[in-house]
Amino acid sequence: MNRWKELTGGTSGEDYAARFAALAGNGRDMHGEARFCAALVSPGARVLDAGCGTGRVMIRLAELGYDCVGVDLDASMLAVARKQEPELPWIQADLAEFDPAAHGVAADFDLVVAAGNIFPLLAPGTEATVVDRLAATLRPGGVLVAGFGLDAAHLPVPPGITLPEYDACCTAAGLTFVDRFATWDAHPYEGGGYAVSVHRR
Repeated sequence: MNRWKELTGGTSGEDYAARFAALAGNGRDMHGEARFCAALVSPGARVLDAGCGTGRVMIRLAELGYDCVGVDLDASMLAVARKQEPELPWIQADLAEFDPAAHGVAADFDLVVAAGNIFPLLAPGTEATVVDRLAATLRPGGVLVAGFGLDAAHLPVPPGITLPEYDACCTAAGLTFVDRFATWDAHPYEGGGYAVSVHRR
């Protein structure tokens, strides 16, 4: 079973949104992921938000002029996203089975972003399949960006995939390593419990 569903029972959308709203209310910057993505591809580029949750990252990218599609397994999270931005395309699907064509979506994204600990929260054993599926949605030259925790301090579940394992999944899916950072503000990665990885098709 998907570890996120195990953790939340698929009913956490409103709580999750409230937590981020409280952080934003306290002056916390909520747009690091969107800024990071915007530094990689120009406005107008097609972006797939894989594991989009309540849509925080995707809504910001859409505001900045990107052509976005969001996909998530959790109906409660998508309900919040749809309430905020009903005009944007929100798809409910398991990333391990995601087929853009089945949803009338062209598989030629310039960038796929998987923020919010997507990979450690997948059903164990599906990580390579998910990387493969996401890589297949990219146009040649497109980039996959994934940020996730690597230790107990940065995760709501026991640590799952390691960076070498993730890199191996990317290589097997035909992606090339570009760079790795410690934060969405692009601080250099020098080890530590969180990493943002960039791979190119």
